[in-house]
Amino acid sequence: MRSVRSKIIAAGLVLGLAGVGAWQLLPGDGNGSGAIRVGTSDVVSSLDPAGAYDAGSWALFSTVYQALLTIKPGSDTPAPDAASSCNFVGQKLTTYQCELRPELKFSNGRSITAQDVKHSFDRIKAINSEQGPAPLFNTLDSVKAEGRTVTFNLSAPDATFPFKIATGAASIVDQEKYPAKALREDGKVDGSGPYALAGYKAGSSIELKPNTSYKGQAKPANGPVTVKYYKDSAQLNQAWKDRDVEVAHREMPPEVLAGLNPGLKDTRYQASGGTEIRSVVFNVRPGSSTAAPAVRQAAAAVLDRSQLASEVYKGTVTPLYSLVPAGIAAHGTPFFDTHPTPNGAAAKKLLKDAGIATPVAVTLGVNMRGANQPEAEEIKRQLESTGLFQLTIKPVEEWGDFQKAYAAGEFDAYTIGWIADFPDADNFLAPLVGADSSMNNGFSDKNVDALISRTQSFSDRSAAAADFRELQKLVSQQVPMLPIWQKKDYVMSREAVTGAQHLSDGTGVWRLWELDWL
Repeated sequence: MRSVRSKIIAAGLVLGLAGVGAWQLLPGDGNGSGAIRVGTSDVVSSLDPAGAYDAGSWALFSTVYQALLTIKPGSDTPAPDAASSCNFVGQKLTTYQCELRPELKFSNGRSITAQDVKHSFDRIKAINSEQGPAPLFNTLDSVKAEGRTVTFNLSAPDATFPFKIATGAASIVDQEKYPAKALREDGKVDGSGPYALAGYKAGSSIELKPNTSYKGQAKPANGPVTVKYYKDSAQLNQAWKDRDVEVAHREMPPEVLAGLNPGLKDTRYQASGGTEIRSVVFNVRPGSSTAAPAVRQAAAAVLDRSQLASEVYKGTVTPLYSLVPAGIAAHGTPFFDTHPTPNGAAAKKLLKDAGIATPVAVTLGVNMRGANQPEAEEIKRQLESTGLFQLTIKPVEEWGDFQKAYAAGEFDAYTIGWIADFPDADNFLAPLVGADSSMNNGFSDKNVDALISRTQSFSDRSAAAADFRELQKLVSQQVPMLPIWQKKDYVMSREAVTGAQHLSDGTGVWRLWELDWL
């Protein structure tokens, strides 16, 4: 998510709620006052939930909007938020029904109705934004609103649907403010989350004030928060050094994170989660140099993930050999099983047997944020050192422009991160390699889609493990995406701030309401 969007700790998950860090309850240099300033290098691509499927936008959505369900810290089960209750009707897993909590209001004072909920979902499908979350609701056929009851009719059994409506994609919006067939673009927000939008400067800052009308699972917000957006991790690090922010989250430079220790002055930190992943996505459309499976398989054979992790990320990431990361039930290592070490000879044979001339020219798209550029340079060095590839890196400055470019197929390959929407292997597979994938790389496979559908039919998620492992094996054979690494989620804060250890658990949700001054 996103990075395009790994939710919470559960049986089979190790998302470190206790975390690793230094959170000594020591007094700061003085009592804080005013808005707590949170710095990030993430980007908000849209204030409208129908137009965004990325980490920066969803982090904001979790504070200013409300969904029917949410996932509480320490739980892997969706719990009521805007709903008072939700359940499947019958045993087929094709009808899901929610009862709306009474007396809910948007921050503008208007009462929330079941029709608002229906409107919120209908417009996602109607708008079908290339950067939006419509692929997440591929099984949603129709929504019915009657009284305070909302009924979701699904086109196929989907045991993961409760998780999907606990995400930022399911944010409830005011039908009087958000067009049915177009994105809202006036820079305003009408939601019912713990915070209300008090000010917005695109790409610069967002001011949030507590929403006194909020009723839901989260606790009331303690006070105002200002989120400050920085162009890259270097600027975020400078803002931290200059004390322009009291909290820093996503993404400090790798060398800074690697150097964190309990002895640092006026610095607390937390390393939690561990299921954010990053991959190379290959364009498989006709005309792309990576359309042939052998090219993608050859790249997979020579990629040295350990070298990337140590040289570029200073050991703050872990090599990843499947789209399903370690810590998520049914995780496998099919890419490692095929090539436990980089194998140039195997790559050469793959290309020769497929009749592909070398070196293969590949354009690699990269969004200029964090360590993305040096990561791309290292990938280029590794692949070109074999003599089998010739890479041209195409950097794109703005995140929105990058999304549009890869959706239009302007690259043969591009790198992207993913923070999943919920704690299930499905969310590392269905939206990435399933039908109408959010990766927009042209990949489609009937066997993959059939397996995804079958995994969604198991209400007992452990029963889907064998199918998930088979899915991971198919991905490693066809390589529409090449997983690189997974990492923990780091939060840094000053001693004058309390609650920052609860800000993020690697899920993409920002619990800004936990922040307060000591």
